[in-house]
Amino acid sequence: SVGPTAPPLALITTLPTDTRSVVLKGENKFENIELLSPVNISLECTWTGNQNKQPNITGYWRKDGVEIQDSRVTVDLENQQYNLKQVFSIVNEENLGNYTCVFGNVAELVFILAAPQIGEIRDKPIVSYVGDFVVLTCKMEENKPTPNSWNWFKYNGTEKEQISVAAEPHRYLISSEGWKTKLKVKNVSEADSGLYYCGAVYAISTSLSHVELKVITILEPLKPFLTILVEVVILVAAILIYERRHSKRKEAEGTQRVFFFPFCCVIHCISMELTGI
Repeated sequence: SVGPTAPPLALITTLPTDTRSVVLKGENKFENIELLSPVNISLECTWTGNQNKQPNITGYWRKDGVEIQDSRVTVDLENQQYNLKQVFSIVNEENLGNYTCVFGNVAELVFILAAPQIGEIRDKPIVSYVGDFVVLTCKMEENKPTPNSWNWFKYNGTEKEQISVAAEPHRYLISSEGWKTKLKVKNVSEADSGLYYCGAVYAISTSLSHVELKVITILEPLKPFLTILVEVVILVAAILIYERRHSKRKEAEGTQRVFFFPFCCVIHCISMELTGI
């Protein structure tokens, strides 16, 4: 199938040209290419072929799994290998993606074109308390190109809304330097819980990473203890009711023994609940 939104094949002379060549030796491969700004990129694949080398085969290109229109050519066998080369104009974020060179539906090589990616991802949420402040941190590895700038976004359930410090200086503070950025959220409430995205801005695209913020009340950590306390109070109340009903029928000595045994049980139960045994 031929995709309706194939990337431009024509060379834009005002852009610099970057050439990337990879030799494919009979196995499917992936090649990551980081781009910072618009560029004419020349992608070249060389396949050494299989045991039954034909004089020529069909070669073509795909973008994100969709065949690029008018990219099919006949590739001749030269010096015991096939060579496929194409120049692509990467002018904006839409042109980034996976570019695949295909040799006769037998072998292929994928070039992954993207802006430098943020490698650090936080799996666990950051926890803060209502009325407190929290600082969210995002950073790029220092061996990556320095971003031109940083942005922060809050996910509202349907889309990412960019956070504007100028619009809400009483709530947010953003500080960025080089490979690192920080977002300070002041006087947090439970409504501030959710996903926050940091964006490393390059000329060609913005690389995103996310962190989850969970805002809780001060009583939240006490809930397990309060639950245990309620259970203990109910248990003690039940024992006292039991003792009171039977105290009239028993002698003072027997009553003390009956009461002493359940009371020891209560102490033991409390100890088990608090220690988690």
